[in-house]
Amino acid sequence: MKVFEVRDDFYLNGKPFKVISGSIHYFRVVPEYWRDRLEKLKGMGCNTVETYVPWNMHEPQEGKYCFEDRFDLRSFIQIAHSLELYVILRPSPYICAEWEFGGLPYWLLKDQDMKIRFDHPAFMEKVTRYFEHLFPQVVDLQIDQDGPIIMMQVENEYGGYANDKAYLYKMAELMKENGVTVPLVSSDGPWGDMLENGSIQDVALATVNCGSKIPEHFQRLRKFHGKKQPLMVMEFWIGWFDAWGDEEHHTTDVESAAKELAAILEEGHVNIYMFHGGTNFAFTNGANYYEKLAPDVTSYDYDALLTEWGETTPKYQAFKEVIKNHVDIKEVALTTNIQKKAYGKLEMKEKVSLFSVLNDISVPVQNNYPLSMEELDQAYGYIYYQSEIGKARTIEDFRLINCMDRAHVFLNEQPLFTKYDHEIKEKESFEMSEPENELGILVENMGRVNYSVQMNHQHKGIKDGVIINGAFQSDWTHYSLPLDNLEKLDFTKEYREGAPSFYRFTFEADDLGDTFLDFTGWGKGVAFINGFNLGRYWEVGPQKRLYIPAPLLKQGENEIILFETDGKAIDSITLTDEPQL
Repeated sequence: MKVFEVRDDFYLNGKPFKVISGSIHYFRVVPEYWRDRLEKLKGMGCNTVETYVPWNMHEPQEGKYCFEDRFDLRSFIQIAHSLELYVILRPSPYICAEWEFGGLPYWLLKDQDMKIRFDHPAFMEKVTRYFEHLFPQVVDLQIDQDGPIIMMQVENEYGGYANDKAYLYKMAELMKENGVTVPLVSSDGPWGDMLENGSIQDVALATVNCGSKIPEHFQRLRKFHGKKQPLMVMEFWIGWFDAWGDEEHHTTDVESAAKELAAILEEGHVNIYMFHGGTNFAFTNGANYYEKLAPDVTSYDYDALLTEWGETTPKYQAFKEVIKNHVDIKEVALTTNIQKKAYGKLEMKEKVSLFSVLNDISVPVQNNYPLSMEELDQAYGYIYYQSEIGKARTIEDFRLINCMDRAHVFLNEQPLFTKYDHEIKEKESFEMSEPENELGILVENMGRVNYSVQMNHQHKGIKDGVIINGAFQSDWTHYSLPLDNLEKLDFTKEYREGAPSFYRFTFEADDLGDTFLDFTGWGKGVAFINGFNLGRYWEVGPQKRLYIPAPLLKQGENEIILFETDGKAIDSITLTDEPQL
């Protein structure tokens, strides 16, 4: 049996042990590539891998659990173990990670009195039940049971959210009650009150998250510890994430990052965030909200040491040069055959308007007033709201009240206007000329905020109502559109130019390789490959192509479907072997 201890330093079986770790989120990588990414991590000289655990993926609906396929946490840890890598596990309910709602499940918001990340009875009840299902997946993989897990994290950057110490202590105790025996840690920014707010030093080792000024931050951490303890950067930020509408893909200077890594390893321990970022498949991207909504792009490349598609970078080589000053690096053979393929230009095969297939892919729900996504038991995607609004007349006061995040407004299935973020609450006016008129509103959840105070206000769809000439409109039909059943689409039905629509493409593949979907010429929407939701695209950039890993393809005919919401479509797409963020 091995023993990992936190004393004046980290000790493994009684000997000092320098933790050199890199972050890989198993849920952002197809399982067929887990081994490849972990082999490259070991090949750079790392001895440990770190990962978050997203509650919203493991309990997507309340009481229904998933630990399979891309969310098979246990298998990921076992692969790491087979490569003689140790594991830092961060299983707290909240992960941030630029992930939808910071990893919290949407259904928590169904309770109007819920207080997330506090010692609140309803929240703690949900966490307790989740932990009872999560920890049996991993507790026997702890190092004192001959597994690879050496540390677990109690909460994540809690000091930037609140200072409820009772909550932190209960979280630590709950982990122990569920069989956690390895050392516990917390991680917070080294600024302001964050360390004081988020640390419980008698139970968990305090670590810091930062990307520069390492000597200064280690001095602060050393003073905060009050005694000699390991100095660790739990998240050494070596890049950054992109939001839709950013001017360009974020990158960091290789030489500066390598110097900061050297400074960390001179005094302490590191977890490199991110070693490999991966992809925000489907609707899993998070968002930030300060002055405006900033939803993250589908790629989580992060300017990491491996690209989104898993290739090493100059930064990888520079970090390897630093690491070899501290450990002997052995050559690691790569066992996964990965290639890139260009399948070329694909001509559109079929198309159909959303309005034609609403009843095929959604069951209408009637209600006197508009229901939010959460009230409809819907996690992600879109909702189409429909209501009869009467005779021909002038609408002088049209408003959406507490609606998030992006809304397309239609009159008799013809587009009126599109409203986003701050624009949504602005008053609009329009004319109605038909004897009877139908209002339609397609609302998109662009990703729930994953950090800070706005997390408490993340109901999607229309929460409060729709104003027509100064009064709330009643009698609504709702069509939930999580887009998880596109096999029900009937492409023989009517297509209407400029309307939200589905577009189908096919291609033959004998030799399977990673490829990249170039969406130039398209507006905004989401793409699917063989029924798998690849994620969002949007012409505003900076991302211009979507990564398609080869394991999502099959020999023979493959199908791509685009759901285009903005009516900007051309007759083709291109699958290229050239990535472009």
